[in-house]
Formats: sequence, structure tokens, C-alpha cells
Amino acid sequence: MAGRRVLVTGAHGLLGSWLTRRLVELGAEVTVLRLAPQPLSALALDSVEQQCQIVDGDLLDAELLERTVASGKIDTVVHLAAQAIVGTANLSPRPTFEANVLGTWNVLEAARLSEVARVVVASSDKAYGSSPVLPYVETMPLEASHPYDASKAAADIIARSYWATFGLPVAVTRLANLYGGGDQNRSRLIPETVAAVIAGRAPVIRSDGSPERDFLYVADAVDAYLAVLDLLDAGGASGEPFNAGSGVPRRALDVAATLCQIAAFDQALDVRGEGVPDGEIDRQYIDSSKLRELSGWEPAVDLEEGLALTLEWYREHPEVLAD
Repeated sequence: MAGRRVLVTGAHGLLGSWLTRRLVELGAEVTVLRLAPQPLSALALDSVEQQCQIVDGDLLDAELLERTVASGKIDTVVHLAAQAIVGTANLSPRPTFEANVLGTWNVLEAARLSEVARVVVASSDKAYGSSPVLPYVETMPLEASHPYDASKAAADIIARSYWATFGLPVAVTRLANLYGGGDQNRSRLIPETVAAVIAGRAPVIRSDGSPERDFLYVADAVDAYLAVLDLLDAGGASGEPFNAGSGVPRRALDVAATLCQIAAFDQALDVRGEGVPDGEIDRQYIDSSKLRELSGWEPAVDLEEGLALTLEWYREHPEVLAD
């Protein structure tokens, strides 16, 4: 990646901040799109933002994206920005579709017009919908049935159409649930549990604790993106989707309990839900064999180690979880 000119959207989010830091460490010249106002981000806390070219703007501003890619002579685009909260998508589907579908289209158009050499677009394991066939593999149909899931499925299909129709070298990632230091979305299980443990209160479980998810530590997700970029360079990934996850489903209740055990926190969990929250999927995990066989990628951090690292990061950055 040394010397590559990379545009990262969503660089202030969990995955974006970790990926941007790695790209900078590898010697890439990174431009990030910043939507104001931004919450306190690991990108700034870890002094990475000041090493990037900052463009203030919105994914819905197609002309801005086109100018940014063209004037910066961008050769690599990693598109991570999205409205990623399921509950928000259910309450406000229109801005979700605007950000996740139109925003992705705008990024792809900017890349096409400037003939960018490699593009990776973040889809999601949620794009598979609630298929009873598990684990998810890339050849399965996308059967999303809720606004967030449908927005990611639509963006996924649109991205791959840019290879089939225009020859844009683009790949799509469908990752499991990410976790790690810097996630500020307290509606997610792990940030909420960490925040509660640090504050000394009972962690809130929005479901009954039974939904199962595939959890992937953020540093492993970064490695997956770098592996996909390498495959694009080698000419073997254009138009292709790639799963990345641990392949092990974990119950929400068990994950929260494990984190509490790591933190030596013995207060009971505050289980408030009955069944699965509206718009959520009961059980998900994915098969990462395709990426592993083509690139050698596989997760290096197991859940227990990842939770311990996550807890340590937030204890070092308590301002991130301040109410």
C-alpha cells in the first residue's frame, strides 16, 4: 500500500478508524470523507486524522465525490460509510436508503469516471436476510426483508454491477458483527456491556439474550480488507463478494457474560427483551472459506482475547463512553 492514494469513506467509524490507521502505517496517502458534526472518534484519539487529507462533505454530494477522487488522483477506494443502526433504519428508512444505496452509487460513479484501479464496498452479512440455511456462503441469494438489510443488499448488487457493466475493479465484503475499541454505538451489545462494566451498572440486553451472532475482532476485519485489496491487484476478485467472520455463532447472553467475567464484574445482566427485537435476525454466522482459500486470511484473535483487548482500549479512552 506504500504510495497508494486511498479514499476511505466512513473513516471515523469503528472499522474505518482501524483500517485508516493501518493504511497510514503502511505508507498510503489517505483521504477521508468527514461528515460533520463527527462524534469523538478513535481516528482523532489515536492521532491518525492529522496524518490524512480531510474532505468535509456528504455521500449524497455526487459532485464533491467526483472532484475528490479526480483531484486527489485516487487509485483505491474503500467505501465503509453507511447508516448502520438497524433500529434507526426501521424508524427512518428514507435516510437509510439515501445513505446506503444512493451514497454507494455516488461513490461508484466517482470511481468509474476516474477509472480507479481498485474499489472495495462494504456490504454486510445482514444482506443474506434470515435464511435458515447456515452458515452463509457467497453463492446464496440475498433475501433481505428489513430496511437496513435491504439497503445493504441493494448496495451489494449495485457495486457488483459496476464490474459486470463498466469493468470497474470492485469487490464486496460481507462481514460478521464487528467489535473492538472505538465503537460508540451503545445500541450494540459489546459497547453497551463495556460501558456498563466501566460505569459499574448492569449491562442492558435488548433481546432475551438468545439471538446468535458471528463476532469478528476489528483488527481481523482490517486484515480481511487488505487481503481483498491484494486479490484485486492480482486480478482475482473483481465483481466478487467475500465473507469474513469467525464462523462461530455466539449467544448475546453468553458474549455479555464472558465480557463481565473478563472484567471481574459480578452484577447480573439487565435482560429487557422478549425474543428477537423487531427488524433483527435470530441466528447468523458465515463461512469464510472463499477468502481463506484465495488469500490465506483467517481470524487471528478469538473472542475472549478480543473482548479483553476491547475492554482495555475503552479503559484507556474513557471519554468515548461518557454520557
